[in-house]
Amino acid sequence: MRVLVVNAGSSSLKLRLLDPSDRVVATADLGAPDELGTDELGAALSGLGAFDAVGHRVVHGGMDFREPVVIDDEVRDRIAGLRALAPLHQPGGLRGIDLVRSLAPDVPAVACFDTAFHATLPPAASTYAVPADWRDRLGVRRYGFHGLSHAYAARRAAELAGPAPRPHGGPPLRVVSCHLGAGASLTAVAGGRSVDTTMGFTPLEGLVMATRSGTVDPGAITWLVTEAGLDAAAVADALEHRSGLSALAGTADMAEVVARAEDGDADAALALDVTVHRLRASIAAMAAAMGGLDVLVFTGGVGERAPAVRTRTAAGLGFLGVAVDPDTDAAAEPDAEVTADGAAVRTFVVAAREDVEVARGTRRVLAGWPG
Repeated sequence: MRVLVVNAGSSSLKLRLLDPSDRVVATADLGAPDELGTDELGAALSGLGAFDAVGHRVVHGGMDFREPVVIDDEVRDRIAGLRALAPLHQPGGLRGIDLVRSLAPDVPAVACFDTAFHATLPPAASTYAVPADWRDRLGVRRYGFHGLSHAYAARRAAELAGPAPRPHGGPPLRVVSCHLGAGASLTAVAGGRSVDTTMGFTPLEGLVMATRSGTVDPGAITWLVTEAGLDAAAVADALEHRSGLSALAGTADMAEVVARAEDGDADAALALDVTVHRLRASIAAMAAAMGGLDVLVFTGGVGERAPAVRTRTAAGLGFLGVAVDPDTDAAAEPDAEVTADGAAVRTFVVAAREDVEVARGTRRVLAGWPG
């Protein structure tokens, strides 16, 4: 089955055609979905070649969608109903669904959700200590994101690590997956299941990101609105678009941050230090959720191409058994192992392949689809 994978974000729509062996045979990168017309998309689809099914990456599935699902009118409307939970990401996904359906109405389409991988979070990890009405009626809980990337990276790292003995029925393989890019999150994956993650109700929680703040004391947010007199929408915009590396170093580009830090720029050095501090602390927390760590894997644009971030992060995790070889790490190209000799935890750099995860989910659902 040849699957067209559609990844629609707020600023771009990416198309990848995968053959039955998950090899990418054609690609097209287009502009913002809300500015894209059927003529431009139709031309792109014609250039890609024939496909048997469409798999859409959708950021938020809420509590409704815990597995990939065939898209019909009802499913499309239920996805639209989750817009309020992901106002920056859900509209692009919906636009991608609508555009492709209008051009290929007879081709079965499947929605694959970034939140679905985290449906296995135990209550201790998914529950906020907030009023019951917020949790029960309003759905305030930790959903987690980047699930498609984490699922692939954890599985690929496990393949690279190979089978390991589990004496006396010991714990399943314990992996911490680090998806580091413009958005960034970690996931604790025990035996292939997500048991903890750093993003929460929204993709703002957790690590320092390109323009997003990561975790900030909620009391500071309410203070900015109630005492400092800032507009709530302006605060939300600042946390999403004017924080993170951009706020600390004046650039959202990690490569530039690293280069400037190494040249002695104080703002860039602080940005890198804050990023690495949060990474180390959060990796340790993910390991604690599993009672230990066997494999650490880095993926995403920064995770794959910023050895300085990987090496500096690992340097503070020796107490967990993590150590990378700096020379191997500096030259690593995904997929690669960068573990130092004698380290108890194996560390890998893996190419992000959300497209593979979407294609596999699409095939799995359609294998039992009566249509």
